[in-house]
Amino acid sequence: MLAFIVNLVIAIAKTITAVLTGSASMTAEAAHSWSDAGNEIFLLVADRRSRKPRDKSHPMGYGREAYVWSMFAAFGLFVAGAVFSVMHGVQSLFAPEPAEDFIVAYVVLAVSFVLEGISFLQAWRQARSKAKTLDRGTLEHVSASSNPTMRAVFAEDAAALMGLAIAFLGVLIHQLTGSPVPDAVGSILVGLLLGGVAVILIDRNRRFLVGQSVQHDVEVVATELLLKRPEIDRVTYIHLEFVGPEKLYLVAAVDMKGDFTESHVAVELRRVERELEENPLIEEAVLTLSMPDEPSLATGPATS
Repeated sequence: MLAFIVNLVIAIAKTITAVLTGSASMTAEAAHSWSDAGNEIFLLVADRRSRKPRDKSHPMGYGREAYVWSMFAAFGLFVAGAVFSVMHGVQSLFAPEPAEDFIVAYVVLAVSFVLEGISFLQAWRQARSKAKTLDRGTLEHVSASSNPTMRAVFAEDAAALMGLAIAFLGVLIHQLTGSPVPDAVGSILVGLLLGGVAVILIDRNRRFLVGQSVQHDVEVVATELLLKRPEIDRVTYIHLEFVGPEKLYLVAAVDMKGDFTESHVAVELRRVERELEENPLIEEAVLTLSMPDEPSLATGPATS
């Protein structure tokens, strides 16, 4: 909610500045901030709906709601931000408007940069902290993460800072040269930047919606989790699938320790499944018995 309020205030300030200055770059930045504010609503919905517990109608839970609503947010960024900014920049090239009150534009850009910078640093710290637990680089984790809200906030904050830098250069060169062309080009560049970010976010959400395979390091961690259990001797097959942000559906073939009756082994498998599901990362676990001649996975790559 704080991010929404900040983006809303920035959007209003940029809109007023765009009207006062007539700057094409400021108009593009205003459109950028309005799309960010609207996207925050979609991301809030994504977070809340994806947290609903699973029920009979949704046995895998509601986690994929996060990818659906994050997809809406990405489309909003593309249409409301990218398309409008490019169109306005092209229009300004052919029908430029006089610009003035450049100081107001610089002040609003500076304040916006500070606020967006604080938001980006917070997003960076959160991503870096999570990346360390998985032994990944920060940017690698942002790209690979199953959390679309975290990725969207990180990407939009980074794009906001780059967009502000482009707008500043556009306004500055306009003021120094008196030509509106750099300002219009700045608007187009901001639009292209937003379009690129939107396409990346849309593609990442699409991949998780259609069944994104997990990275090898996640398979290794899951295999080790199974092997640490005293009842399991070895793992011969594992399949992991994201069913929501940091929520996994786990299927594995395991060899149980000891030589017990079929009924006893069945009870043990069900008990282990339920205990595995107590892990906040595992939405559902399904275990079956390995064949004697199947090779062990140990902590090597899994087949999925």
